[in-house]
Amino acid sequence: MVSVKVSSYRFGSVRIDGKTYRHDVLLIGDEILHPWERREGHSLHPDDLTWLITREPKTLIVGTGAFGRLRVPEETKAWLTKQGIELIALPTKEAIVEYNRRVAAGERAACGLHLTC
Repeated sequence: MVSVKVSSYRFGSVRIDGKTYRHDVLLIGDEILHPWERREGHSLHPDDLTWLITREPKTLIVGTGAFGRLRVPEETKAWLTKQGIELIALPTKEAIVEYNRRVAAGERAACGLHLTC
C-alpha cells in the first residue's frame, strides 16, 4: 500500500508529500481529506470518521493538537473498538512520528491531525 508521508508540522500547518495544508487533515494510504471538519472543533465523534471507516484502517492515530486540546470521548473510543480499529491519541507532533513509523512498516494506519491547539 502506498502511503503519504508527513514531513513537517508547526502550529497551524503540516507538510504532506511536498504540499502544505493549513487546515486539519485526515489521511490514509495516498488519500487526504482536507479540510477535515468535525461536528465539534475540539471533540472527535464517530460522525467525523465516516469518510475513513469505508477505507478500513487497522489503526487510527489522532494528533490532538500542539497542546492536546482535541478530545476523544469514551463514546468514540468504544465505537472505534467495535469497528476493530486501534486508537492512538497523541499531541500532533508525536502522532506524526508514530504515523510515519507505522506506514513505513507497511501498516494500514490512518491519521487525523488537528493542527492548532
